[in-house]
Amino acid sequence: MSSVSDASRTTPNFSDLTRERPFMQLWVARLFGTAASQMLLVAIGWHMYDLTGSAWDLGLVGLYQFVPALVLALYAGHVVDRHHRGRIVAACFAVQGVVGLALLTAHQLHHDSRALLLGLSVVLGAVRAFQMPAQQSLTPMLVPPLMLPRAMAFSSAGMQGAIIGGPALGGLLFAAGTGVVYGASVALFVVGGVLVARLRYRQPARVREPVTLATVFAGVNFIWRRKPVLGAISLDLFAVLLGGAVALLPIYAKDILHTGAWGMGLLRSAPAVGALLTSVWLTRQPIERHVGRTLLIAVAAFGVCMVVFGISRSFTVSLIALAISGGADMVNVVIRQTLVQLETPDDMRGRVSAVSSIFIGASNQLGEFESGATAALLGPVGSVVLGGAGTVAVALAWFKLFPSLARRDRMVG
Repeated sequence: MSSVSDASRTTPNFSDLTRERPFMQLWVARLFGTAASQMLLVAIGWHMYDLTGSAWDLGLVGLYQFVPALVLALYAGHVVDRHHRGRIVAACFAVQGVVGLALLTAHQLHHDSRALLLGLSVVLGAVRAFQMPAQQSLTPMLVPPLMLPRAMAFSSAGMQGAIIGGPALGGLLFAAGTGVVYGASVALFVVGGVLVARLRYRQPARVREPVTLATVFAGVNFIWRRKPVLGAISLDLFAVLLGGAVALLPIYAKDILHTGAWGMGLLRSAPAVGALLTSVWLTRQPIERHVGRTLLIAVAAFGVCMVVFGISRSFTVSLIALAISGGADMVNVVIRQTLVQLETPDDMRGRVSAVSSIFIGASNQLGEFESGATAALLGPVGSVVLGGAGTVAVALAWFKLFPSLARRDRMVG
């Protein structure tokens, strides 16, 4: 076995990663695509509220995107494992570009309507079911295994930057009109789609199996048998389900911290800023030892941050707690995604990523419901504190329930 010093000499550095041209091409394409997607979602929400003035319709936009993504996820994973992943991502960008173009045309011709926005929201949800597992399972094909932790962190940094910058750019462009935002998103989707379509990498031979219940649910069976993968995915599921406080931020901003709408915006962006800074740091200094223990500690730290945020009456302390929670969550995301990809054979990555996306999507939606329901019973402070404490308890329990995960030393076993 190599010594630590030997391992450090053979570990690729950041400059090595930037020389992996196919990966960098995908990274830039995802940057454009994610920014475009965020702009499109902001525009649709604003457009819907401008048309109907209904908070209920705003909720329906999210629901109409979530349901098809959930229903199609397992089938999408099967497709991703049987077809060219780069072409699937390019096709997803193209469809979203067509949606943006349709909304731009309808807006310019004054043919926009509630039904059109909801119908196209269904299309976006269906596209997301294919895009997420295709993107996640494509990255390990473009870099060596030892470089994957750094690649995952760098990808996360780009995505966080796009998630922060996309809505901000969309907000600025709204000054020129809704149609300008739609047009800009279409242009970004075109650039991203062309970059992915021109991506060149070695595509393994695929066995074109017929669609059966066994092949569609193969990802579920694989996760159940591989305890480190099951532990990592289920840990994130419970952390998001119990520890999220996003749904209650308006209450905290208005009634507890007394900051108003401007404070709400800062509170909402604080976790993303913490996640971005952490992902940049992990790109430069990837976690190489004690990865299982670090994963569990990061989830527990996230829960502690939620407890601090829940009891805080200081706006500054609340911002810091949320920013640190975003950083802890990013450590969780990078380790979890890297472990899952490394533990999964290439011909299963699409289906395993699809199952993971179901868990994350459902836990986000259910987590907001859980926060609202417990807030109705215990008040907002009780809801956030209980959820944070529950997250810490889950992280401690996973040390015992998944010892193989807790003892995992390196990403590459």
